[in-house]
Amino acid sequence: MRAGLVQLTVGDDLVANLAVTQAHIAAAAAGGAGLVLTPECTNLLSSSRTHQRSVMRHEDQDETLAALRNQAAKAGIWLLIGSLGVLTHDADGRFANRSFLISPTGEIAARYDKIHMFDVNVSETEVYRESAGYRPGTKAVLAETPFGKIGMTVCYDVRFPHLYRRLAQGGAQIITVPAAFNHITGAAHWHTLLRARAIETGCFVLAPAQTGFHPETHGKGRNTYGHSLAIAPWGEILADAGTEPGVTFVDLNLDAVTKARARVPSLTHDREFTGP
Repeated sequence: MRAGLVQLTVGDDLVANLAVTQAHIAAAAAGGAGLVLTPECTNLLSSSRTHQRSVMRHEDQDETLAALRNQAAKAGIWLLIGSLGVLTHDADGRFANRSFLISPTGEIAARYDKIHMFDVNVSETEVYRESAGYRPGTKAVLAETPFGKIGMTVCYDVRFPHLYRRLAQGGAQIITVPAAFNHITGAAHWHTLLRARAIETGCFVLAPAQTGFHPETHGKGRNTYGHSLAIAPWGEILADAGTEPGVTFVDLNLDAVTKARARVPSLTHDREFTGP
């Protein structure tokens, strides 16, 4: 099965972002990808909560989601929309950071709300409080497809290995990690974390990413790390997109999952223990 990882540099203009995203998805489909994956925050990256609230929509009214569902159906591909910022009906007014798996008929096969929020002090001048605007999800999601089972995660989730172990023990063969990874933490940790999650679970890990500087008309902008990655179940890096926007292809043979888990069957070796 061929996958196409789409690497983007979105801003805070939903219409402009959609046009670029659709062009890359079309290129991925033309290159033979049966599964196409976009990064976290496919519809927009914005530091302004006011702007986010003015342009985001509820899922059933989201124009980006509707357009990408239609494109997936026309191309006959599976499409992992890494995530979209969408409005919710929560009393506190926070958004959802929601990943969607779209089938070749354009239906929503699965949806996953990012569980772990990026609330960190990267430096004295870079502070993020994702939970101030987005409410965390509460449910791990495993999606069935004809080519294998997909465990859905998003970005900062990658630092919480128990989520990945749960997905693998539930049957996941591929785990998706769409991201808008900070350029500082990305340079330090991105490759290591993704390789570790693949090795620990014996899964393919597919991580389409945002890259470069993201200009904003309503904020200061930010930088993301890029380097969309495809990792094999044994930990080898199969593809690294570098820092330019575009599509990176990788061919997957799920027999590698079975072989890796047979060599080191750690998913079956859990033991109870006490302490600390």
